[in-house]
Amino acid sequence: MSVLPLEDPASPPPSAPPPAVGRRRPSASTATRRALALLPLLFLAVWAAVDRHAVRDGVARLATADPWWLLTGLLFTYLGAVAAACVRQGAITDRLPPGALLASQIAAGAANHVLPASIGAHAVTLRFLRREGVPLNRATASIALYSLVRAVAKIPLVLVFVLAAPTAVPPAELFPQGRTLFLAAACLLLVPLAVVALFAVARPLRRPALDFVRTALTDARLLHTRPARFLPLWGGAAAAPLLQAGVLACVGTALGLPLSWSQLVFAFLAASTAAGVVPAPGGIGPIDAALVLTLAGYGTPLPLATATVIGYRVLTVWAPLLPGMLVLSAMVQRGRL
Repeated sequence: MSVLPLEDPASPPPSAPPPAVGRRRPSASTATRRALALLPLLFLAVWAAVDRHAVRDGVARLATADPWWLLTGLLFTYLGAVAAACVRQGAITDRLPPGALLASQIAAGAANHVLPASIGAHAVTLRFLRREGVPLNRATASIALYSLVRAVAKIPLVLVFVLAAPTAVPPAELFPQGRTLFLAAACLLLVPLAVVALFAVARPLRRPALDFVRTALTDARLLHTRPARFLPLWGGAAAAPLLQAGVLACVGTALGLPLSWSQLVFAFLAASTAAGVVPAPGGIGPIDAALVLTLAGYGTPLPLATATVIGYRVLTVWAPLLPGMLVLSAMVQRGRL
């Protein structure tokens, strides 16, 4: 019978070998996050190089404008981010951190000018919601509700202005013209057909699509039973276009445009409604042309109408673009996106 040797209780337990001393290498996720943090600044540099003529002309024209009205227009621009944050919070049942939500909408506003049809803004918001623990189906349903409410809320505003001043703008100005009309008709006809054809061919997509519709309807019904959700949802959606129109009105006033604020607000609502069906980054292009034509329809000289639209774009695109990209990079770097 063998006897096992007893260990000395006073002897210290064997310790693990000390770790190797050396410089820690950044993980792949950290390197990817740093690269993504620099990507928005790269987009900003490319955008500035491509559109440098518009920036130069806009700054030159705005140099002679009233600076206080321009600062007021810039305030309206950032209040638009607050309205967007209210709509985002109202479109989902989860309570989101207010500061981070507002920062995400400032970042989303910058990303919105990179990709068409609000894809950039929705992508940033979707990433933010996922990082906050919101399931994918409910996050996408909230984005769909956000888009629907933003579109629907603008209709009564336009109708109110039409009823208040039916002769302010010719009815033809409310509808797309020329190529814009063709693109709008093509979108209205081809998009439903493409969706039906996709579900007819790709049968595996039917169940996820039905689950998405079921989730969206359930969340929408629940949200509209809670005043803390549907009030910011619809209130923010109605305030957003009015704030954007306020930017245009501030620029027009700063440049001495011979139009009242009600005329400028209605001009923006009519132009954005007519040109909003055309997918363009941040609405740039179709809305600009519609705004110039609408302001000219009021009797504004064409050079002054063009300067007003350029100033509007400087305040809504270029002035908040660099801060928005910096916020986007910071949120990516900190893991909030």
